[in-house]
Amino acid sequence: MPELQRLQAGHASAVLAFELANRTYFAAAVSDRGDDFFDQFADRHNALLAEQEADTCAFYVLVAEDGSVLGRFNLVNIEDRTAELGYRVAQHVAGRGVATATVRNLCQLAATWHGLRTLRAATARENAASQKVLTKAGFVPVGPADPADVGGKPGTWYQRHIQPRPAN
Repeated sequence: MPELQRLQAGHASAVLAFELANRTYFAAAVSDRGDDFFDQFADRHNALLAEQEADTCAFYVLVAEDGSVLGRFNLVNIEDRTAELGYRVAQHVAGRGVATATVRNLCQLAATWHGLRTLRAATARENAASQKVLTKAGFVPVGPADPADVGGKPGTWYQRHIQPRPAN
């Protein structure tokens, strides 16, 4: 069973393999990250870990039993109990509920571990799959007054208010 893990230095090679294997798939939904992203991946990975250490962001990877990465799930711009959620899943698991289940799980982690109360997420207007994930995970569109730019494509912001589950 896949496990959501906080990003660590040891994940670097598996995350790079995930990004390379899915590069064309991801570029269909958002602008390609470019060769520099891959050429300087180690530096970028270390920078993410530094941001995470500073508590301005929290990065997670969904790891399969074989150690491969199935998805990335990020909480960025953490401030005033609010953060922006971003995610991407591997093409071979897309459409199987993996993203929805993991976003739901991350919402609880965001409330419980990070003390967040509001999550925002942007999706490109033509990305029906991402819109479906967010809606199933309890997010609602927040309207055109605050249009989103998703990798150079017009998008919509979604929002969800969260709270920790009560102890049993």
